[in-house]
Amino acid sequence: MFEGGGPNVRPASGIRQDRGSDYARSVGKTPNAPIREELLRHEPGDVVAIRELWDGRVWYAWPAVVVRDEHNLQMLHVPANARCRQPVDAAGRALRLPTDRWTLQDVRRGPNSMLSFAFPDTPYAVILGFDERGELFEYYINLEEPLTRSAAGFDTVDHLLDVTIPPDRSGWSWKDEDELREAVARGIFTEEDAAWFRFWGERGAEHVLLREPPFDRDWSTWRPEPGWEDADLPRNWDLAPG
Repeated sequence: MFEGGGPNVRPASGIRQDRGSDYARSVGKTPNAPIREELLRHEPGDVVAIRELWDGRVWYAWPAVVVRDEHNLQMLHVPANARCRQPVDAAGRALRLPTDRWTLQDVRRGPNSMLSFAFPDTPYAVILGFDERGELFEYYINLEEPLTRSAAGFDTVDHLLDVTIPPDRSGWSWKDEDELREAVARGIFTEEDAAWFRFWGERGAEHVLLREPPFDRDWSTWRPEPGWEDADLPRNWDLAPG
């Protein structure tokens, strides 16, 4: 989940260039399915719900404005201060790891906005973080199930581990390794799952650092269209996944 940077930056020269691109299996308790082509593609400016699922239920949800919805790319803008739904326990405390019981609470995102890129059969999204002044401050690899199209927008399962890359693309670092270790210890994910997440985290870092399309372009000057800064979750955001 996109929240910010982390330490232990690795030099760009240390990335692997011998990784395969096949993604053979799905992990987590909500299996991934291919994007459902019977659901119509969205137009630029449409507001959709991005939902993280767990055990077939909505775990986290936030609104996004469609920038592009194409066969090989879903490009989405999440405005600053967007109103989201986050999981909390019975005492109202925010939850970081999936559990058996939770409810969803309204929460406002922080002042940073996001521009995300998701690709078919690819278990990560690349997120560009922009600060309050509209300046790019980070590339963020969010490890997750490939997006599944739903009536509400797009669904995924978050894989907890993430990668952060500074705007000059001088290196990369892991984020939330502790959460993944705890999830494996609790049996939420397996050691094999964790190894796959790391594999794809390195691949995501390569995607950005090697300037593979669409990151051969400088996105730092990208700006949302007028009217895209005020988006709320669509009314059907809580429609049961299926």
